[in-house]
Amino acid sequence: MTDGRSVSETKGSVARIWRALREVEDPEIPVSLVDMGLIVDVAYDDEARAAQVTITYTAMGCPAMTMIQDDIRERLLREEGVEAVEIRVVWDPVWSRKRLSESARATMRDLGIAV
Repeated sequence: MTDGRSVSETKGSVARIWRALREVEDPEIPVSLVDMGLIVDVAYDDEARAAQVTITYTAMGCPAMTMIQDDIRERLLREEGVEAVEIRVVWDPVWSRKRLSESARATMRDLGIAV
């Protein structure tokens, strides 16, 4: 690594990014994007000081795509060492309710949403 950061520091940055993403909720349901299963992968580029997030959506026509990406950027730019956020949208894996965490399922059941 060119800036002298160790592999463990990079892993720590990725872990911090995952924790921060747990604070970003789906705009329609009070469940984090992580628990919704929308976050596919996270990486951190030391040189660019950039968080890299791979995301999928529940549907291609999701009207909240831009809002969700804005919320991700806003939250991650508050993290130390993150000066840029790169978001890549993928459709493979296809989102299904199998991607929901148990806590997301419980919240949705409490709200009367079948899961």
